[in-house]
Amino acid sequence: MDLTSAQKKTVLAAFLGWMLDAFDFFILVFVLKDVAKEFGVDVPEVAYALFLTLAMRFVGAFIFGQIGDRIGRKPALMIDIVCYSVLGALAAFSPNLTIFLVLRALFGVAMGGEWGLGSSLAMESIPPKARGAVSGILQCGYPTGYLVAAIAYGLLYQRSFGGFVIGWRAMFLLSFLPALIVLFVRSHVPESPAFVEAKKGPRPSLMETLSANWGLALYAVVLMMCFNLFSHGTQDLYPTFLQKQHKLDPATVSWITIVANIGAIVGGLAFGAFSERIGRVNAITIAALIALPALPLWAYSSTPILLAAGAFVMQISVQGAWGVIPAHLNELSPGPVRATLPAFVYQAGNFLASYNGPLQAKIAEAPDSSYSFALALVAGIVAVAIIVVIRFSPERRGEILAVTH
Repeated sequence: MDLTSAQKKTVLAAFLGWMLDAFDFFILVFVLKDVAKEFGVDVPEVAYALFLTLAMRFVGAFIFGQIGDRIGRKPALMIDIVCYSVLGALAAFSPNLTIFLVLRALFGVAMGGEWGLGSSLAMESIPPKARGAVSGILQCGYPTGYLVAAIAYGLLYQRSFGGFVIGWRAMFLLSFLPALIVLFVRSHVPESPAFVEAKKGPRPSLMETLSANWGLALYAVVLMMCFNLFSHGTQDLYPTFLQKQHKLDPATVSWITIVANIGAIVGGLAFGAFSERIGRVNAITIAALIALPALPLWAYSSTPILLAAGAFVMQISVQGAWGVIPAHLNELSPGPVRATLPAFVYQAGNFLASYNGPLQAKIAEAPDSSYSFALALVAGIVAVAIIVVIRFSPERRGEILAVTH
């Protein structure tokens, strides 16, 4: 991958932004049980925080995407990172469940803006032949954020430092850390060359572009609904599954989650690069197929070693498919709205999938049911859905990404 120094810094900034965005989100999945205990409610009620965060992401995708299409990818990305860092940390001061849910919903707005801004900035700044590999790198920011959250949980949670015990509130204070990325972006990352060139002439509005491409936008929303069910259906309640069904301690939950996210990183990098050779559609199809034979090992194993092995393979599949998405959506999107449209269809699909957390929790805790059944049910159905839906996608691998076409 032959990138200039400026291009490498741009890719790094986009990766770090998405990684730490995910870190802030996934802190919650490790402490659902403890937040529920403090507020005197059941886990499904706290799981509504997952729903609200995911549901509000499409609002942020639209707001910050429009800012990025108007004033530039770089300044919009900086504003967004500050917003999600501050809102993520404020959850630590929630006096009750209602305030906690409101703050997580607002965090979702900010979280929804990062992916589109970072991916458009990176994809518009690199040569077409590097797009598949960079796509995998960018999307690996998500499981890397999950991995870092797992490490922080394993190393810090319920540990005593000078008599102060790290509880769930202190974990949310770690959300302040991503704001430091803004300093790097401000000093080292140039604006998208495609955006700079586009400022020289008129561009169609978002509504004009959507009207001319409504079929593609609708298809992309359905596709991203399936993809978000695939990722959140296999990730969000997995720590709770390990805690409640298998009674595992924080250290064991942490290392199993770390192994899962190492698999996710391997899958994202491998299939992102692989898609440059066999095409985006074929790479996604093969990745999704891997999930099906992995289901029994992932959801129904009885020992930590086997659970970790199943999680490793499952996340190779999930994030392998996801690793192709930044390149694929940016290639499908019209140039004038590339900061808005990929993120908006991504997060609109996310909105349609956002009730997954509470739904899975209710299925898992119903009489004669289990977390194993709830996890396997969603993962199996959605893997098949992705295999079918992706076969209808256009293939635009290698096209030049200009803002004015």
